Amino acid sequence: MAAVLSSYVSGGWQAAGNEGSPLHDAVTGEEVARISSAGIDMAGALEYGRRVGGPALRELTFHQRAALLKALASHLREHRDELYELSARTGATPGDSKFDVDGGIGVLFAYSSKGKRELPNDTVYVEGAVEPLSKGGTFVAQHIATPLHGVAVQINAFNFPVWGPLEKFAPAFLAGVPSLIKPASQTAYLTARLVELIIESGILPEGALQFVCGSAGDLLDHVTGQDLVSFTGSASTAQKLRAHPAIVRGNVRFNAEADSLNCSILGPDAVKGTPEFDLFVKQLVTEMTVKAGQKCTAIRRALVPAEALADVAEAASERLARVTVGHPAAEGVRMGALASLEQREEVRRSLKALLDVATVVYGDPEQVEVVGADAERGAFLSPVLLRADDPERAEVHEVEAFGPVSTLLPYTSTAQVVELAARGQGSLVGSVVTGDPEFAREIVLGVAPWHGRLLVLDTDNAKESTGHGSPMPQLVHGGPGRAGGGEEMGGIRGVLHHMQRTAVQASPTVLTAVTGRWVQGAPRQEGVHPFRKSLAELRIGDSVTAGPRTVTRSDVDHFAEFTGDTFYAHTDPEAAAANELFGGIVAHGYLVVSFAAGLFVSPEPGPVLANYGLENLRFLTPVKPGDALTVTLTAKQITPRENADYGEVRWDADVTNSDGDSVAKYDVLTLVTKEATS
Repeated sequence: MAAVLSSYVSGGWQAAGNEGSPLHDAVTGEEVARISSAGIDMAGALEYGRRVGGPALRELTFHQRAALLKALASHLREHRDELYELSARTGATPGDSKFDVDGGIGVLFAYSSKGKRELPNDTVYVEGAVEPLSKGGTFVAQHIATPLHGVAVQINAFNFPVWGPLEKFAPAFLAGVPSLIKPASQTAYLTARLVELIIESGILPEGALQFVCGSAGDLLDHVTGQDLVSFTGSASTAQKLRAHPAIVRGNVRFNAEADSLNCSILGPDAVKGTPEFDLFVKQLVTEMTVKAGQKCTAIRRALVPAEALADVAEAASERLARVTVGHPAAEGVRMGALASLEQREEVRRSLKALLDVATVVYGDPEQVEVVGADAERGAFLSPVLLRADDPERAEVHEVEAFGPVSTLLPYTSTAQVVELAARGQGSLVGSVVTGDPEFAREIVLGVAPWHGRLLVLDTDNAKESTGHGSPMPQLVHGGPGRAGGGEEMGGIRGVLHHMQRTAVQASPTVLTAVTGRWVQGAPRQEGVHPFRKSLAELRIGDSVTAGPRTVTRSDVDHFAEFTGDTFYAHTDPEAAAANELFGGIVAHGYLVVSFAAGLFVSPEPGPVLANYGLENLRFLTPVKPGDALTVTLTAKQITPRENADYGEVRWDADVTNSDGDSVAKYDVLTLVTKEATS
């Protein structure tokens, strides 16, 4: 008898209190491990995450968490061969395993990069602009986001035992919220080894990650309003979990990513012989056979112009005939087994319902020839392509066979195909394969309300496209209606899902202290020029006021000649006078910015290493020859870079004229050394 998988909770590995249930190799049928969560203190695990993991994570800045994600990704990449080997026992081919393992590791790298580039080196996230609440400017507001003081509970599906946990873990960790992973039983032995590698690395703070192997038991009974629950699996199970009394009572944030009847639409222009026709067929077969079709993003409904239906059926059948099914280690095998014999029977039951309204174009639901394995001991199934000549039948839009199964459906108009796509009642992803941008626009705008993600595939992006079934960490992964109504990942959106948005109303001084960003109206400190200060010496609100410098007509003429910007407002007095916005010759906006830089700069070598850009530049009042310019530069935000001897400083620049009116406002971005240079 195989060993029972252990759980990692409350700071240590814990074995179950019974022999557990067997888990079998999807290819050979051999027992791989046993699984049980008997005796695990679920309430204690959640409390441990809140008490130990949460505080440890919240002490770190976004950049520090991002660095740990990168270190963890690098560590797992060194052990991926071991994960590949275990992945094969789930029925996955080498390509399938890379999709799962490398995809999960890639999510960690992606969030590490986004955390460093798009989040502050701070523990609070500032969202949007400061909102003025009073005429005098002494009462202002700002939205901020801070980590929830709970645990991100993830209940995962069997089909992606590595990518599934990591794509949920990454945004939660970056937000500063600990995670508790509960994998699906069929492939839990692979997730268990993943978690062992993570814990053994010692990279994460204690309590940042826990793992319950087996039944969830009473886990959800103990969640609170500060916890989050993310579920991947069937739409029916998602509905049951969403209605759990503790989730309802505590208004617990619940995210569901459920199976859906995703569609792919072939454009009327993409007839046989066109590149788009071939792209459509290739993508359809790929989505049917990768992971043996066990992907929540797989194409279940292939919507094809009625006149092209026979051509698509023939081309797809020819390509499917070249797909060898068998042991993932056998040479030439392109599709492995389903995750379990139980899963195969579930697919066959769904197929029976579909066969009431469709006919088989390719494949045999009951038998399949396999290479290097026993077709009955292993959970093997032939790819099955169906054809339903009546696309209005409800079954093809409601019944999902979660395996290598797809149905061809004809359509006769753009309006009809939009309506058919919507009949899926909400999907994770849809795709449109067409070389006609106008048709693509009609489809995208027509079906977008029913989809979380849409791929438009054509010859321009085909070589670099990641494909219909590949969720990306930068983009939301989820969908409305049947697809669960939630969003996973989505870049910084995914991070913010784990944080509380709060509107803080205060004076500019207090708001500056809370957000770590200087707010207009807060005190400024003048004295030593701030460009002479290192990060260690610089403080928010350090400021310099320089000027005035009078702009002359010769300055404007010279700038026009030197730059080639001879727009009439700078060079033609009569035309400029006729423009009611200017009423005469005005200085170039970039001349104003250049003069401002000349006023505020401290030119000698020092802590400021480089100016690397401007942001939020607005020209507010025209500058005319004779106007005298003054600039006030204030340290607005200070962001030290991890593992570097310099950081970033954002400066508020306000250029005013002789009347004190702002003529230009913008942010100046500089790189500044952390310590004073000799």
